[in-house]
Amino acid sequence: MSHPVVVVDYDPEWPTLYEKERRRIVDAIGHRALAVEHIGSTAVPGLGAKPIIDIMACVPERSDADDCIPLLRQIGYTDITPEEGNADWFYCLGKSLHTVVYHLHLMRYGSEFSKKHLIFRDYLRTHPDVAREYYELKKRLASKYRSDRTVYTESKTSFIEAVVAKARH
Repeated sequence: MSHPVVVVDYDPEWPTLYEKERRRIVDAIGHRALAVEHIGSTAVPGLGAKPIIDIMACVPERSDADDCIPLLRQIGYTDITPEEGNADWFYCLGKSLHTVVYHLHLMRYGSEFSKKHLIFRDYLRTHPDVAREYYELKKRLASKYRSDRTVYTESKTSFIEAVVAKARH
């Protein structure tokens, strides 16, 4: 059974937690990663989120992602989920340290999929009104779909896609 969906107020420690983990990731796989970015809501100052630090590490090919797995296991990423059906998203890796949870997304460098994450993050960073609207939506959805992470995530898709489309114009 998965954990309930809980959205919390912004924590100013999130960027610091990301930066410390980014250094660990770069030390482990830096020779393979072409980019490491803080993504998701915890990467947007002032935006509440599920208390999970999402990190995107981009590599050239799936074989590079495969090569990273044993190296990432050594720094605590033991929950490894292959992302089937998406040629540009190779794995989602999880790591929990007491109260801190990290999700590391291994993606294809320069792919449209990875670019969308950055476009959405950057738009929310520069449009606090849209970030507040997103936060309100997430709180409503978390309340409604507390026990169903899949539906919670799917229910945000149209908002995210609309923001990405707006950011591109």
